[in-house]
Amino acid sequence: MNNQVWVNDVWKSFDGGRIEVLKGVTLEVTQGEIVALCGTSGCGKSTLLNVISGLEEVDRGMVRVAGRDVVEESTRVDLLRHHIGYVFQLHHLMPDLTLAENCMVPVIAAGGHRKDGWARLHELAQATGVTHRLGQRVRELSGGERQRGALVRSLMNNPELLLCDEPTGALDESNREKVFELLLDLVRERGRTLIMATHDPELAGRCDRTVRMRDGRIEGEASHG
Repeated sequence: MNNQVWVNDVWKSFDGGRIEVLKGVTLEVTQGEIVALCGTSGCGKSTLLNVISGLEEVDRGMVRVAGRDVVEESTRVDLLRHHIGYVFQLHHLMPDLTLAENCMVPVIAAGGHRKDGWARLHELAQATGVTHRLGQRVRELSGGERQRGALVRSLMNNPELLLCDEPTGALDESNREKVFELLLDLVRERGRTLIMATHDPELAGRCDRTVRMRDGRIEGEASHG
């Protein structure tokens, strides 16, 4: 299978180089694979997702997504608009817009047809159980509904790659399980690639592979049959 993500000897620091976060990370993820990034807070999981998405530029090393170098700003923007979906731990939805308006933002930003966008929105809303909440403002929704809405938004442009940063970390146990199962079902039935940062070994064990990070480095991995 083709490599969907290729990260080679990537270094990333902040505060003028005084805080090293990624220290020579190398990672390959094949198309359709579901990978969990595990490790304690501060080990570099979120930063690795951000450099893969192009939200953060690397100091050294190379990152390719779908065979394209994540170097030029125009490439990063195009990948985020058309090829990458991102689900954050805190949903990052705009509270005073309705759920439907939030979910349509990626379609509009990518120059898509609104009619097609509305059709896809209703398909995904039905699959995630939020159809009855599309007209509600985000500030009126529960935590579980907001995270389901964030999942819908991330899939609106049918991305090949989905990046998730602790997508269930802010939810209670019941909603955590529902959202995680929904995430896996949506990714697997569409044959998409998923890289998910999580501190939960139980959730990680239900992915195809676990990659363990520590102190900015990858220290090992395990495949799950």
